[in-house]
Amino acid sequence: MQRRTFLASAAATGVAATLNPSFAMAADGNPMLAKWTGPYGGVPAFDKVKVADFKPALEAAMAKNLAEIDAITANTAAPTFDNTIAALEDSGRTLSDLYCYYGIWGGNMSTPEFQTVEEEMDPKLASFGDKITQNAALFKRIETIYNSPDKAKLTSEQQRVLWIYYTNFVRAGAKLDPAAKARVAAINTEMAGYFTKFSQNLLADENTYIELTQADLVGLPDSLKGNAASNAAQRKLAGKSIIVNTRSSVDPYLTYSPVRATREKVWKAFVNRGDGGGATDNNALIAKILKLRVERAKLLGFKTHAHWRLENAMAKTPERAMALMEAVWTPAIAQVAIDVAAMQAIVDAEKGGFKIEPWDYRYYAEKVRKAKYDLDMNEVKPYMQLEKLREAMFWASGEVYGFQYSKVEGLPVYHEDITVYEVTRAGKHVGLWYFDPYAREGKRSGAWMNAYRTQERFKGEITTLVSNNSNFIKGAPGEPVLISWDDATTLFHEFGHAIHGLNANATYPTVSGTNVARDYVEFPSQLNEHWLPTPQVLSKFCVHYKTGEPIPQALVDKIKAADKFNQGFATTEYLASALIDMKLHLAGDVDIDPDKFERDELTKLGMPREIVMRHRTPQFGHVFSGDGYSAGYYSYLWADTLTADVAEAFQEAPGGFYDKPTGQRLIDTIMSKGNSVDPVDQFKAFRGRDVKIGALMRDRGFPVPPGA
Repeated sequence: MQRRTFLASAAATGVAATLNPSFAMAADGNPMLAKWTGPYGGVPAFDKVKVADFKPALEAAMAKNLAEIDAITANTAAPTFDNTIAALEDSGRTLSDLYCYYGIWGGNMSTPEFQTVEEEMDPKLASFGDKITQNAALFKRIETIYNSPDKAKLTSEQQRVLWIYYTNFVRAGAKLDPAAKARVAAINTEMAGYFTKFSQNLLADENTYIELTQADLVGLPDSLKGNAASNAAQRKLAGKSIIVNTRSSVDPYLTYSPVRATREKVWKAFVNRGDGGGATDNNALIAKILKLRVERAKLLGFKTHAHWRLENAMAKTPERAMALMEAVWTPAIAQVAIDVAAMQAIVDAEKGGFKIEPWDYRYYAEKVRKAKYDLDMNEVKPYMQLEKLREAMFWASGEVYGFQYSKVEGLPVYHEDITVYEVTRAGKHVGLWYFDPYAREGKRSGAWMNAYRTQERFKGEITTLVSNNSNFIKGAPGEPVLISWDDATTLFHEFGHAIHGLNANATYPTVSGTNVARDYVEFPSQLNEHWLPTPQVLSKFCVHYKTGEPIPQALVDKIKAADKFNQGFATTEYLASALIDMKLHLAGDVDIDPDKFERDELTKLGMPREIVMRHRTPQFGHVFSGDGYSAGYYSYLWADTLTADVAEAFQEAPGGFYDKPTGQRLIDTIMSKGNSVDPVDQFKAFRGRDVKIGALMRDRGFPVPPGA
């Protein structure tokens, strides 16, 4: 979770409160409120965190922040950038540091004890955001500066920061009448509770598992058998093997298990997370969230929640986002039909006697890949060592961005599995990178990046602290962790977010690093995926875990030949989720049964029966565990349009993906800019023109529309 969370995105009402002495007393001596100390400009005191300290610390930090706001509004001098906007940039630092701990414990270290804290504090945090973003006296000062002719005298970055503050306050309801403000505040507080409950329900379902018999292990690669045993050992199930109900555990089993009945059982458990009809069912929560979102949007002057969310995104309107998705949807499902026919031919040749079902798709896709390209992705896995891939990411980012990495010992971490590296460039300290690679109980599934601290020069040189988080299965002591090609791609993707943060070069934290529009933030991370299949990375770092021999060129050639294989599946499962997300938030003020809506709309879209949404609605944490990706899951496709276009610029350059002038231009125009320059202008500065869809279609092996 990043700094400026509340000022950048909260939407509610209220006036600033004065510091409550009881809060300060309750938090006296609370280590989570202490200023970060130690080397590198201070580091989080993870070793001092106690769950019991969160509530008093949050209450004290919120009170301190509100007192800082009081000081700004009490200033009798005429509003200026320095005494208002810059003062806001310097406010809330204690809470920002504390929110680093809070976000980590929520995503990486969630326990029943911590979840109790979340249930109480998340609505209070939402209400707190309201007290800032809809503080009438504060907004009046911001508006005065925004409308002043002196604005033209500010630097371009200061003008951008001012625009962001003004726009976000207006979008949060700063211009509403008191009654409307009060209702928006109530909506935000109510939804915060629903978001927390949704996340906790999903985590509970993901902590379930299916026990495998010896028959269920037949035909699995040894690495997957080891993972299943390791999963069981972590839960003190000695001598057993289990599939945990998370993607990192489920997808490999569906890909490689020949036991069709167990594939079906595992698949059904996974796709029905949050949809079991019991205590962890999320459908009622979703229906309430959707109603509240559309009510809030209307209060704020927008037709739907989707129109509100996209107003300040690159896409600007839901219609533009839908147009892109629909342009890609048709060729994607056409490719799926071709691929399914090839799978069915194999089933029929084997006298299977069944039609391809969703739990068959991954397994038979691999058979088609083998038949068509003589490529078995399980042959690739022995060359995909997690530690070697980490080294590969470091090396590639050194070649492109000039970064160097050295392991740091002795810094506080929140779990023994975390390692920390110092990042330098030309001998100068840039930041720290924390790596949390392994799955554990209480850690949400998937992979992600966190910014513990954002780069800035506003109050001296403050450097970046970033982390990458994954859910790989920890191997036996002394044994390397082998991961799939898809997981290696995800690893590079998330590291791309970290690189974006580490390249930051801004004065003000609000516009630094990854604090950018949702449909732009995925672009640098998706771009970084392109360095994994480069010959330099494959030959240097993809070496066999036993022999140390580099991956054979013949195998590399097969990977390259098959690089567009299964794009129909990957695009369709993703786009189905993105389209349903957008349609849910364009539906307006209607009562929605999430399961029925999903079913009906997918039928209208012509969703292939052999594929399920990547994130079905009851488990769609991107959209219903917060507002972050709501009506915004399209962002990955929008960003990938930029990614494919920029990747072609590297491919056209003399040095390919390691072309020095192209890499420097990327740093100068995009990677260092954060949100200090409009994303549209960043792309134009790099490419010399607006983005075109042709590169995206070529990258996926789809027909290129005329003029694209």
